[in-house]
Amino acid sequence: MTSTTSRKQKAAETEAALKAAARRVFARQGYLNTKITDITAEAGRAAGSFYNHFAGKEELLEALLTDMFAEADEGIADPEHDPDFSKRSAVRWHVAHFWRFYREHLPEMVALRQAAMVNEKLGRRLQQMTVADKKHLVGHFARLPGLPGDPELVTSAMTALMDQFAYTWLVAGGDGRDLSDDEAIDLLTDFVHRGVAGTA
Repeated sequence: MTSTTSRKQKAAETEAALKAAARRVFARQGYLNTKITDITAEAGRAAGSFYNHFAGKEELLEALLTDMFAEADEGIADPEHDPDFSKRSAVRWHVAHFWRFYREHLPEMVALRQAAMVNEKLGRRLQQMTVADKKHLVGHFARLPGLPGDPELVTSAMTALMDQFAYTWLVAGGDGRDLSDDEAIDLLTDFVHRGVAGTA
């Protein structure tokens, strides 16, 4: 192994360690309460090493979200993925994919929400990262006859509903009752499917 390869490998390992540490610290104390020194201490790295990889906490969050959305895109290749939203099973696949993705990436999803509240420019930048996912859903809705509105608006309504419902139950604790993943997914599925494919 050459010294250049070794340096690149060590840099990649440090970057991965900082990202993993940030997820843990965000989950424990929230994005807004996290300092860069909290992340480097969690990662077991020198404080100055952070700036060899990221300009600041915002850039680190963007990197986490880029990784996260790239992972989400891989799910579209699932053979069970069906774009026909007239079928309940197709809607359920998308809802389940979102719900499990949200649960798996709680630190990033909460950090995204918190960051958007305090930094309008960052909020817009982070929202731009979701454009491809939304276009994917718009394409599915555009196939349906008798949609209750413009496909882009229907997509916005669906994603807002799912995002807030997931935040309420996975982050804020809902109303205190136990809500299983299947219950949540089925409720959201029926709500969306009846709204877009049911009889008005």
